[in-house]
Amino acid sequence: MEYVRLGGTGLKVSRMCLGMMSYGDPKLREWSLDEDAAEPFVRAAAEAGITFYDTADVYSLGRSEEITGRLLSRFFTRREDYVLATKVHGAMGDGPNDRGLSRAHIMDAIDASLRRLGTDHVDLYQIHRFDPQTPVEETMEALHDVVRAGKARYIGASSMYAWQFSKAQYTASTHGWTRFVSMQNHYNLVYREEEREMLPLCQDLGVGVIPWSPLARGLLTGSRGRGGEKRTLRARSDSFGDTLYDDNDFTIVDRVAQVAEKHGVAAAQIALAWLLHQPTVTAPIVGATKLGHIKDAVAAVDVTLSDDELASLEELYQPKPIAGHS
Repeated sequence: MEYVRLGGTGLKVSRMCLGMMSYGDPKLREWSLDEDAAEPFVRAAAEAGITFYDTADVYSLGRSEEITGRLLSRFFTRREDYVLATKVHGAMGDGPNDRGLSRAHIMDAIDASLRRLGTDHVDLYQIHRFDPQTPVEETMEALHDVVRAGKARYIGASSMYAWQFSKAQYTASTHGWTRFVSMQNHYNLVYREEEREMLPLCQDLGVGVIPWSPLARGLLTGSRGRGGEKRTLRARSDSFGDTLYDDNDFTIVDRVAQVAEKHGVAAAQIALAWLLHQPTVTAPIVGATKLGHIKDAVAAVDVTLSDDELASLEELYQPKPIAGHS
């Protein structure tokens, strides 16, 4: 495993991040794995040198955070040995203040997340989406106070428009508040709209990029087929994924398979290696429900793609509508 700085910070993270959304309550998401089933995956990740773990309060309504906290404490001797990230924004209850990025919700949410995670701080506290109903000054000051209180070491953001991210960073700078050090956005070989605005902005600001859905929710590895065919439990129950991709993407899926065959590796390794070749990308966030997913993610770090192969993977891309901001 390789380790790099997260954006312009001094914090070192593994080049692969294990996404913990897959571990939670099967009653809420049928493809979720409970704690016993999740244990081998976190063990394998830790043994492979993955030190970066990402979850969110809204995943299985907090159950993912509980599992994450217990399993990480089981496989790492010291809290300092892993980097823990979680998020705030999604609805955690039926009340009008149980969601969003108001000061009230952020302060309640960070304390609730820390209780579930069983720790006194998270390394990276991220806003899961932009909240147009809350003044950005209120959000950024609240996040700054979370950092000043020692409950988070750094703050990050997730999918939004570049102007929204820029506004938040400018607001923080103007007031001397903590700025975002990372952007967790929707980015993979079949969705590259982030290259237009967000990625150049992150590069200019020294912000680390940690893409979600780096394998297009399994599309790039064969979880879906043409004509709406769904080959896995996750694909069959992932209505959100249905809104992100379509049959036009399969020309790229086929090209990934061709390059993978040439290298003698799994398609997942090629798709992840392509991301790692992008200068703004720090660490893709990979989900794992089979142990082979962990092995492919780790192996991808050592895959080198030639300039011709990179061009071959990229040349078939067609522009798409913006997706993933809500």
